[in-house]
Amino acid sequence: MWLLKTPERMLPRPLLRLFLTALLLVINAFAGYAFAAVAEVHSADAMRALHGAMSDTLRNNPYQQPIQIESSEAGPRIKSDIYAEIGFPFASVSKALSDPTQWCDILFLNINLKQCRLSLGPSGPSLLLSAVRKYNHTLDQAINLSFKYQAALATQDYLEVELAAPEGPFGSSNYRILLQAIPLPGGRSFLHFSYSYESTALTRMATKAYLATFGRGKVGFTVIGRQADGTPQFIGGIRSLVERGAMRYFLALEAYLDALGAPPQEQFEKRLGYWYSATERFPRQLHEVDRATYLELKHSDRQRR
Repeated sequence: MWLLKTPERMLPRPLLRLFLTALLLVINAFAGYAFAAVAEVHSADAMRALHGAMSDTLRNNPYQQPIQIESSEAGPRIKSDIYAEIGFPFASVSKALSDPTQWCDILFLNINLKQCRLSLGPSGPSLLLSAVRKYNHTLDQAINLSFKYQAALATQDYLEVELAAPEGPFGSSNYRILLQAIPLPGGRSFLHFSYSYESTALTRMATKAYLATFGRGKVGFTVIGRQADGTPQFIGGIRSLVERGAMRYFLALEAYLDALGAPPQEQFEKRLGYWYSATERFPRQLHEVDRATYLELKHSDRQRR
């Protein structure tokens, strides 16, 4: 509390603000949060500042591309954020991702998503997602989530789209998907993708059961230590689950954007191929099946759609 009572006579206001910001960064770092957990930004200027602050991190990571993934668990709220430079011009990104009719084609690439239906009701667009815990489960075993598509903010240099689901399975709530993007030089874009929700005791029990069965041995992307031989030790538990989910959906965004240059009748196959190859770059976290099985599953799911 002493910091809050420190008057301007001790430090000029700009220096005090800088000191408090630095202190907050240190506290968050030791608490297991990364830079982006300090504050959520909602403007082109703030995104540009964030990109500048993260430039070294984006270029020095083990992901084979300029990308950073983070996660946090604060009380009931579980969240994962992905920041990345992508090789697609902002105009194409904004046009594709600000259209709610495109989002089912994007999210559908996830191997655990059996169905996505778009509803254009009087209160606006909604997406009903039917997801299974194990890829070979059937649609009648799926968990359904209805995401309200929030109005997109799309300008010449900033895009923001939000999907929100107030209720989820086992009493979970406040599901949120947030996408933000700004243009970068050279026909590239800087993108922030966030996935979060609030858990309950029942949710945590169900998640623990999943991690002990279907999700046994699965890890996330955050490195929490090193083995004696230097091998990275990745985070487990519920944060590993949300990190894997966020990465799968982020790679689906990339796959969708990559396929836009193909003839319409070829785009579905190209999206499938891109998504599978991209996930296989992270076999420790994301490998589920071989390519032929994935393609067969998604073709079967598409026929049902």
